[in-house]
Amino acid sequence: MGKPVVCLDQVVIRFAGDSGDGMQLTGDRFTMDTASLGNDLSTLPNYPAEIRAPQGTLPGVSSFQLHFADHLIQTPGDAPDILVAMNPAALKANIRDLPRGATIIVDRDEFTTRNLSKVGYATNPLEDGSLESYKVHAVGLTSLTVAALAQLSLSRKEAERSKNMFALGLLSWMYHRPTEATENFLKAKFGKKPEILQANLLAYKTGWNYGETSEDFAVSYKIAPAKMPAGKYRNISGNVALAYGLIAASQQSGLKLFLGSYPITPASDILHELAKQKKFGVITFQAEDEIAAVGSALGASYGGALGITTTSGPGLALKSEMIGLGVMLELPLIIIDVQRGGPSTGLPTKTEQADLLQAMFGRNGESPVVVLAPSTPSDCFDMAIEAARIATTYRVPVFLLSDGYIANGSEPWKIPDVSTLPDLAVEFAKTQEDFLPYLRDPKTLARPWAIPGTKGIEHRIGGVEKADKTGEISYDPTNHDLMVRARAAKVAGIDIPDLVVDDPSGKAEVLLLGWGSTYGPIAAAVELLRANGEDVAQAHLRYINPFPKNLAEVLQKYPKVIVPEMNLGQLSMLLRAQFLKDVIGYNMVRGLPFTTTEIIEATMEVLND
Repeated sequence: MGKPVVCLDQVVIRFAGDSGDGMQLTGDRFTMDTASLGNDLSTLPNYPAEIRAPQGTLPGVSSFQLHFADHLIQTPGDAPDILVAMNPAALKANIRDLPRGATIIVDRDEFTTRNLSKVGYATNPLEDGSLESYKVHAVGLTSLTVAALAQLSLSRKEAERSKNMFALGLLSWMYHRPTEATENFLKAKFGKKPEILQANLLAYKTGWNYGETSEDFAVSYKIAPAKMPAGKYRNISGNVALAYGLIAASQQSGLKLFLGSYPITPASDILHELAKQKKFGVITFQAEDEIAAVGSALGASYGGALGITTTSGPGLALKSEMIGLGVMLELPLIIIDVQRGGPSTGLPTKTEQADLLQAMFGRNGESPVVVLAPSTPSDCFDMAIEAARIATTYRVPVFLLSDGYIANGSEPWKIPDVSTLPDLAVEFAKTQEDFLPYLRDPKTLARPWAIPGTKGIEHRIGGVEKADKTGEISYDPTNHDLMVRARAAKVAGIDIPDLVVDDPSGKAEVLLLGWGSTYGPIAAAVELLRANGEDVAQAHLRYINPFPKNLAEVLQKYPKVIVPEMNLGQLSMLLRAQFLKDVIGYNMVRGLPFTTTEIIEATMEVLND
């Protein structure tokens, strides 16, 4: 008889091991198989900052967390229900996150005296009773994998590299994940290396069979598909969604997409993805440094392309002077900043929201720019298109502030009907007499986009102040005041939607106001608070400069406004300064996203005050 099957509504799984153990690949494959079954899901990859930390040490631990369910979910989960730990370091680095009663699957072969001492274990936790509050499965992942591959002419070290596939097979059995997609993935990845392919397939199938036959695993679990709006879906990460959104914007505008970029974690995947898309006319340029990257993008915009540059915090600092030139030239430019922990190199693989003030003010002089922030991985697609609309319509640099959590995390994305995408067609200046390069459109205050080489519209460019209308160099004080105010008015007058507030009763006393990747934890917390009878409202800012025109009214309506941020209160500072509203900041800078529980506890403190 088959083993019993238990039906669940959701589960959170975390794979953890050395950075060389393939945890990201394992988690990604499990996610793809989960997406194919129609579960709603959210992921949180967590990379070590060291490129190659000493094997078996805490700094080298890499993890991948996946939350999937039969209903709509907002976050990767507060804590794992199951931890798969490939060595003692992975166990020690993650055990503090596990609730009592959680399941732990460990590779007992790695719990040697040497490996235990590396991470400060005086005794073996698998034997000393310290894990008695958990359901522990000590499985010989390494030895079972090596035994399964004994028929192949691989060294023991080479065979051990496939143990992540054994773990993937075991978890796939446990949660009834389909196997065909992963088998096809392995065939595509290792097709030119037959023995490596055979090793991974054998390990994967052995892991599956171990779950089916071992008495150590008494039950398996099923989670039904989530009820989602009809349509075609795919799993997508924030970085990939940004790349696709930029391609869509290029197609809808008829402009050549040019990306000038210098590789930097965690933004590099946008460059990698766009480099694959030459079939859409995409041009990618890996520059020698950040300054050259943004300079090439601005030059592309001057030549009539959709100029884009990607970076993270330290790289953004280097781009500041060239972005200021973009403000002065009044050309479209999209700057994507995938924020990470700082300052300086900081926490290069961890998430943070601490670049907001740098985006707003990190240039010399009065140099206003547009600042947008996507809220989820799939929202990155829409906001990339919106950034292109604003940049090309108003001829301004536009910041798109993502972060490591959004960039690397993934969720189901309903693929839009291309016919529903906005028309972003651009009209360039035409040949004419007495061309005035700074004669502004009365509605948008944008100056003409004049392509070099067009007869009769030759004009000056550069960083020195320009005369109104003519564009000639001008040091006149009155003209400078006029141009500074015109550039500021253009940004302030950009057409954006009003802020939408979710307040079912219309009588809530407390508003949770977020931006960027705080959307998921806030939404999940509000859902649970309301289920417990608390009356709270929520709203989320995707437009930060300019703010939505109804924001002042929204802030005044609620006596208490809580602003959770992964910084020390940067949005709170802007809100207090502009609206004189004493918002309540809730701030953490740990390199990790907020948990739902943390948001609930912070809200309850305010409600009970």
